[in-house]
Amino acid sequence: MPDSYAVKPVSGPLDARIRPPGSKSITNRALVCAALAQGRSHLTGVLHSDDTRVMIEGLGKLGIAVEPAGDASLAVEGCGGEIPALEADLFIGNSGTTVRFLTALVTLGHGAFRLDGVPRMRERPIGDLADALNALGAKVQCESPGGCPPVEVHANGLPGGAAAVRGDISSQFLSGLMMAAPCADRPVELSVNGELVSKPYVAMTLEVMRAFGADGAAADDLSSFSIPCSGYRACDYAIEPDASAASYFWAAAAIAGGTVTVEGLSMDALQGDVHVVDCLEKMGCRVERQADAISVTGGSLHGAELDMNAISDTAQTIAAVALFAEGPTTITGIGHNRHKETDRIGDLAVELRKLGATVDEHDDGMTITPGSLRPAEVATYDDHRMAMSLALVGLRQPGVVILDPGCTSKTYPEFFRDLESITA
Repeated sequence: MPDSYAVKPVSGPLDARIRPPGSKSITNRALVCAALAQGRSHLTGVLHSDDTRVMIEGLGKLGIAVEPAGDASLAVEGCGGEIPALEADLFIGNSGTTVRFLTALVTLGHGAFRLDGVPRMRERPIGDLADALNALGAKVQCESPGGCPPVEVHANGLPGGAAAVRGDISSQFLSGLMMAAPCADRPVELSVNGELVSKPYVAMTLEVMRAFGADGAAADDLSSFSIPCSGYRACDYAIEPDASAASYFWAAAAIAGGTVTVEGLSMDALQGDVHVVDCLEKMGCRVERQADAISVTGGSLHGAELDMNAISDTAQTIAAVALFAEGPTTITGIGHNRHKETDRIGDLAVELRKLGATVDEHDDGMTITPGSLRPAEVATYDDHRMAMSLALVGLRQPGVVILDPGCTSKTYPEFFRDLESITA
């Protein structure tokens, strides 16, 4: 991938259908559950990206075999909850799911494990997960200030019991605990302190666990969980297309006009990010919700007030659309986005201002007031979502150049090829 990518404006309304690659979030959850299962699982619709690669490499270093089994398919030889390796040094890049899920997973082993990543990973908090695991009898220590990786785990199995975990930084802390819990020595009771962000991702975790035979009861508001020592059973599991990736194509229709249909997703998908289409609808688009596809048709866009706490990974997508709306758009509920691959409020605001918008930052979001758009070189901060969302601006505004477009390999290596395919 070159150092920069110049987006080509489209000449007319879009008319396209596309099926994005498999969900990163589901792929990494399915890999963890399959790895802990008794027997051999087959996963189809798997996403191949940096985030899933470091997960697979990490499992391999733990002695769990993950092998190709056809196009977008993997075979996983489960360990039955017994981690084979007695020690491992795991490099997890900048994958939040991988470091948080594998930190919990390795507490089930017996031995010494260390997890580290790129410099930005050493700024991404994991201390609340470590505290909860220690409350369950593990020995987990964070080396960097503020409770950040590298993480050291001296494992002798996970005793279990009761623990509380903070909910307002990342739902991945809770998801990691939940997935390890069925293989603990005793049942696990989990409670959430404060507001739980990104609740659909926790509901997704529970559904993937159940597909692999684990049991668990959750309060209706996902504030507490009771998980017995059921272990996991191998299964054949199909992964649905990535809804966060789909958001860029739906937003392309909003920005460029015309219709884009994403195949393989419905409003019943495991991924809450399909509800980004509700935001687009509030901003003036027309949405057609089908049994196995969702279509968005662009319309006259207007600003809106949007609480995106449950679908915060698509906030950058909506921010790009907001540049073409009549009036300001306020996005709330995404304060935790400052702790992602980059500060997805502060750094996003910098790039939106380059493009001509007025942006007011808030503790939990931002207000975007569109102005006269202008060409810009957009910095991406090694954040795949920054690159993919702000590339959409170039579909109408000439002169938009995305710097370091290769960062999309984190979750969507072929993004720019697919973007060109729907705009051809």
